[in-house]
Amino acid sequence: MIRNTAITLFCAYFAAVPQPAPPGKAKTMHTNRLAQEKSPYLLQHAHNPVDWYPWGEAAFEKARKEEKPIFLSIGYSTCHWCHVMERESFENEQIAAVMNQHFVSIKVDREERPDVDRIYMTYVQATTGGGGWPMSVWLTPDLKPFVGGTYFPPDNRYGKPGFPAVLERIAQAWREDRERILASSANVLEELRRQTEGGARPGAPIRGKDALDTCFFILRRTFDTKLGGFGGAPKFPRPVTHNFLLRYHARTGNREALDMVLLTLREMAKGGMNDQLGGGFHRYSVDERWFVPHFEKMLYDQAQLAVSYLEAFQLTHDREYANVARQIFDYVLRDMTDPDGGFYSAEDADSVIDPAHPQEKGEGAFYIWKQPEIEKILGQPAAKYFGYRYGVEADGNVQNDPHHEFTGKNILYQARSLAQTAEHFEEPPEEIAASIAASRARLVAERSRRVRPHLDDKILTAWNGLMISALAKGGAVLNEPRYVDAADRAAHFILGRLYNPETGVLLRRFRQRDAAIPGFLDDYAFFTQGLLDLYEAAFNLRYLRSAIKLTEKQMALFEDREHGAFFSSAAGDSSLVLRMKEDYDGAEPSGNSIAALNLLRLAQITDRKEFREPAERLFRALAPTIMASPVSVPQLLAAFEFSLSKPKQIILAGDRSPELLAELHARFVPNRIVLLVSSAEERRFLAGFLPVVETMTASGGKPTAYVCQDYTCKLPTTDPKKFAELLQ
Repeated sequence: MIRNTAITLFCAYFAAVPQPAPPGKAKTMHTNRLAQEKSPYLLQHAHNPVDWYPWGEAAFEKARKEEKPIFLSIGYSTCHWCHVMERESFENEQIAAVMNQHFVSIKVDREERPDVDRIYMTYVQATTGGGGWPMSVWLTPDLKPFVGGTYFPPDNRYGKPGFPAVLERIAQAWREDRERILASSANVLEELRRQTEGGARPGAPIRGKDALDTCFFILRRTFDTKLGGFGGAPKFPRPVTHNFLLRYHARTGNREALDMVLLTLREMAKGGMNDQLGGGFHRYSVDERWFVPHFEKMLYDQAQLAVSYLEAFQLTHDREYANVARQIFDYVLRDMTDPDGGFYSAEDADSVIDPAHPQEKGEGAFYIWKQPEIEKILGQPAAKYFGYRYGVEADGNVQNDPHHEFTGKNILYQARSLAQTAEHFEEPPEEIAASIAASRARLVAERSRRVRPHLDDKILTAWNGLMISALAKGGAVLNEPRYVDAADRAAHFILGRLYNPETGVLLRRFRQRDAAIPGFLDDYAFFTQGLLDLYEAAFNLRYLRSAIKLTEKQMALFEDREHGAFFSSAAGDSSLVLRMKEDYDGAEPSGNSIAALNLLRLAQITDRKEFREPAERLFRALAPTIMASPVSVPQLLAAFEFSLSKPKQIILAGDRSPELLAELHARFVPNRIVLLVSSAEERRFLAGFLPVVETMTASGGKPTAYVCQDYTCKLPTTDPKKFAELLQ
């Protein structure tokens, strides 16, 4: 319905129209309003000849006053095709002149304003059948969308019309058929409102086992049994599916669910998508074998994948999974951490090819190698060993290179194991391992002399919440206090710079001493999850108190008390034409999915119905999606599985016991909460929720574990082995 309306309205303007070639690009320097912004993405466009506005009343008022449509461009600073469209069109003087004459142009950083992005991406997907960034949407002066798309080339290319022609035809349509555009945009918006609100109406009760089984079997059908992952190329990591499958395995004993995750994690770690020298994962693989990546690195990928590898390690005790998690953490702490403790957002896919020409960038230039470079740096026989292990070839190892970006270059991947390398060269395995380790260190040092990719150094509360969770779990599982310390510093940073304890309000973004943008559901939910995970690793009562307060504020700001679940944004922003509820678990989990699990965990900790009942309302509200499309909400199903189980309440009394904690963290026990009662303050606070805590003391002065379900406890124990038995 929506798609047909949009196509019908504009096909007359684009059909059989000659597409003019783009005019030449001039080099005049301009400065527009984006120069006053903090977003790295907006600042990248601050010197375009386009008369850009940031999202705000000044732009809206200009559009209303001059009766012009709005051109809305949404992207982010490490987006490859955003850079391409800027170079081709937004830096072009004559294209900019057309934009300035006919439109009010607005730039939005999707990472700062996911609420704006979510609304118009929903429209673009509904009308075109696809989406992505840069996103290009034309709006009426009252912000209703009437044409949308993604990247437009400067001339006919890739099956897309040229951007100048699109601009001219939309301007013509606005002049000649404005009333029809206004009516159509109103109808489309109403249909979107009906669909988005309809998806949040309570449905029939969830058939728990059916929903879990259905999600598993759909994932099973799409699973690549040879190379891991789901579906074909391009392959994106989607850790929310790992979270679901590992919990499905724990619940059912289904070995296949576990094996799907383990194979995926092994193959991803071997591929070029994993930075074999510096650690950390790139955004996705353009092929089916995780070899050729799209080279940007996102904080949210590092956080979620680290958790996947940690949980795989807990289930298998295979050190290779632990090693990958360590490499992720070391990368983040080395390259993505602010001196004050927060975590940066991303590193770009593009980087400088030749320092003598800093304006010329190529995808992955920082990461790829020519064979002669490696031979010169390492010498022989080290270069032979390294090249065999990591697939280095004289003419380059990228066979499918349609844009000729990797000609003669090598993307490092684990072509052979250390054992295979030792066997091939008939050398002792320990000597090969030592040589490879030394070679990696030398290449990392050499690579550090290259121009690093652009760093998006804004600090986002939501993504920091994910990283705090990962580091807290990593410190506990790997017995690495420095990871817990890093999580602690980041939590302290967010609470100190982006949180007002008097009002309970959380902000979303910090950059260059500026904290701004009221937090969204994702910020509250992800950061609360981080605080709960950090509490269970460090047992600092401040974090548990803050998690409770943030969840109470989240419910006040975002909950739909009538229909259930949470809106993504708070009420009261007149610039948002829709107030949406996000339930899709994609590259990031949805705020509703994480909020549901937080509520369930807090209900177990506090035994308060004020937390349990909102979770129940959320599941009822999202029941239609859970039953109709469970594979779209695997993280929500992980939370729902928690609600179906009988979570363990684990209370440790007395001093912290490294032995008891080692037994706890060595095992994958997802459905549990952990509390420590070692001081009078902790006893008073926790007993205010759980009176039974008053009776829990250290037996004989030794640290003692109480393992309970439904607040009924087994006999306490001071013996780590007995504690391990109680955890099973």
